[in-house]
Amino acid sequence: MWTGSRAETISGIEDGLPADERARLRVELDNDAGSVLMALNATWVRHQIDDRGTTAEQIAAAAAKARRCGARNPLAQFRTPVTVDEVLASPAVVPPLTRLMCSSFTDGAAAAVLATGSGGRAPRVRASVLRSGRGELDYHDRLHETADEAWKASGVGPEDIDVVELHDATAAEELYALESLGFFSPGEAGVVTAAGDTDVGGSRVCVNPSGGLVARGHPLGATGICQIVEVVSQLRGSAAGRQVPEPRLAMTVNTGGIMAGKDTALVAIHVLERN
Repeated sequence: MWTGSRAETISGIEDGLPADERARLRVELDNDAGSVLMALNATWVRHQIDDRGTTAEQIAAAAAKARRCGARNPLAQFRTPVTVDEVLASPAVVPPLTRLMCSSFTDGAAAAVLATGSGGRAPRVRASVLRSGRGELDYHDRLHETADEAWKASGVGPEDIDVVELHDATAAEELYALESLGFFSPGEAGVVTAAGDTDVGGSRVCVNPSGGLVARGHPLGATGICQIVEVVSQLRGSAAGRQVPEPRLAMTVNTGGIMAGKDTALVAIHVLERN
């Protein structure tokens, strides 16, 4: 991920956008940070604040929670806790997003071993749903649609999930994704997160105990398997220092790419159950 040149790294990431859309998006989403994807995230944040009642303090609370979780994970990129005030005071990337609200360039790798049969400690896969965007839906509508398919395929609902690892390219996106997936109603995720209910040991679904993309890191292609590694560790009871108490069901949610400036190119959702 890190080339030694910030501009070259951003180019390497964003040149993956469809060629016919790249120039248009860079004009429409021009910003001082030089990042089309962070500018797109900032438009979603403004919708969250203006239409859903999410506050900057709630978004900062999600970032602070991510760093607390990262501090418990020996494999996380960022392991130093931060406060809500420190998140709010950190340099702006694309307002209203600050640096500590955003995932960073991350070198990393992950691997998983797949096994057939029901023996051993391997969790059971209750659902594995992949959907490709086609450009006609908003990113979060696509996420909602894919989640609906995953709930139907798994035979469980969001109220049954004990731990979820989701794609928090920003701390604000964690909150928006939780609402799109059906865990919380619009505007509720920030309130619950600020209350500490989505942290390890909280009263609601535990979100990104690994630290997520914001703290564990986001090595792009490895991120989805990083999520699988974390929830398998949680279901096996081997996530020392960040273990969710006796989880039975876990979910991973990964996304990638942007189509037509609004739709996601891919959503991958897995629901796993403790064996």
